[in-house]
Amino acid sequence: MATLEDGAVFDFIVTGAGSAGCAVAGRLSETGRYSVLLLEAGPKDTSPWIHIPLGFTKVFTDEKVNWKFESEPVEALNNRVLYQPRGKVLGGSSSINGTIYMRGAAADYDEWRQRGLEGWDWDSVLPFFKKAEDNERGEDELHGAGGPLRVSDIPHPWDLPNAMIAAAVESGIPANPDFNGPEQEGTGLFQFTASKHQRWSSARAYLKPARNRKNLHVETSAHARRILIEDGRAVGVEYQSPSGIHEVSARHEVIV
Repeated sequence: MATLEDGAVFDFIVTGAGSAGCAVAGRLSETGRYSVLLLEAGPKDTSPWIHIPLGFTKVFTDEKVNWKFESEPVEALNNRVLYQPRGKVLGGSSSINGTIYMRGAAADYDEWRQRGLEGWDWDSVLPFFKKAEDNERGEDELHGAGGPLRVSDIPHPWDLPNAMIAAAVESGIPANPDFNGPEQEGTGLFQFTASKHQRWSSARAYLKPARNRKNLHVETSAHARRILIEDGRAVGVEYQSPSGIHEVSARHEVIV
């Protein structure tokens, strides 16, 4: 990849190559019409622990790829400080999490609409969830197939979770075969964002297929410091890299 020049101009600048940032940059660059810069404070996702699903136990506390945030003291928890791991790497938290795939409940999205956020009700967002999915169960009214994000069932469920599910059902908790189905309540096994024993992060889903696009530039170890504003409009980004502080400009939008 070519070195990014100070003062370079792109159509769009996306700050943060996390779960959303990878998808936005990947989709914006699909047609080849726009030049896109994706800035990420962390490194490339080359650590083998990122790609092994059980490797999250390693990266969950690795400061090289994890911001390792902490909450303020919580009074209701005897002033305990809670650990808040967040990904600092290509793919963001989708590269360090436990790979559980679970969308929000439909009622949550509908409440956003009720509070005035048009276009974010369940009926509006569902087509995009389906478009993103490549669900091994195939396509139906709630799931998609052929999308960039692999969604799989646990290949070999072991005895302990099956016994726990059976005990929960016996105690009156309903079985739920699909937590991304009509209901989110109940007991069952989650699907997860992995395929053939490898994590399927947002970076793998959206950036890996785009790695040869000439109109997409991904800059790692580039920590956005501030948005540059002119006449009330975002026109660029100042970022910190190992070589110093740099500025880049956007013709159309800065996406945070």
